Amino acid sequence: MDTDSKLLWLLTPDLRKVSLEQGAVLFEPGELIENIYFPLTGLISLTVIGKDGRVIEASTVGREGAVCLHSGLGRRRSFTRATAQIGGKFSTIHATRFEHIANGSTPIRDVILRYTEVLWAETQQIAACNALHSASARLCRWLLQSADRTDSDEVPLTQELLAQMLGARRTTVTLLAQRMQAKGLIRYRRGRIVILDRKGLEACACECYQVMHDEKLPHALGVKL
Repeated sequence: MDTDSKLLWLLTPDLRKVSLEQGAVLFEPGELIENIYFPLTGLISLTVIGKDGRVIEASTVGREGAVCLHSGLGRRRSFTRATAQIGGKFSTIHATRFEHIANGSTPIRDVILRYTEVLWAETQQIAACNALHSASARLCRWLLQSADRTDSDEVPLTQELLAQMLGARRTTVTLLAQRMQAKGLIRYRRGRIVILDRKGLEACACECYQVMHDEKLPHALGVKL
């Protein structure tokens, strides 16, 4: 039995399928992590909340990864808010059960360590991206990542959610989306963006997109759940 098959065999009996709507909050900063989530069709954003209530994205997790996988190494509390920015289907397992399985499986612990390293690298890249790059370049990067992680060029996101992810004003997001639409890069309607010119979008995105794409995709976990 190869490693991927063994991981599936160990986890599948305890996994359950759930559907989450856009905007569903999985946990808040400081909360004890109760469940690990494996996105199948949706997208989860991990965001940092400032004292003034402002929100900015620290990382995103799609079909290539999992949320709170590090809980397999022992019970943890969340540092961020986890939100289903794109609703969809997810596999989930209780943290206590996952920790028990991980304790008896070297391959699973290896996956946890490998993926935690990848997620940490992405978090650092996004921190640099937020500080150094324009909102326009970051929006292009975000749309490309969302398309990659949901296998769809249609991204169901409102201006409010995009503004939170970028740490920008809604009016700024509106202006950027209008400019991108005028260039033929996207088609934008209320709550929905369709990528029309992927190559053009990649040319407008900052280099962080390619760095994170090469680091994390495809399937950082090395196993489909």
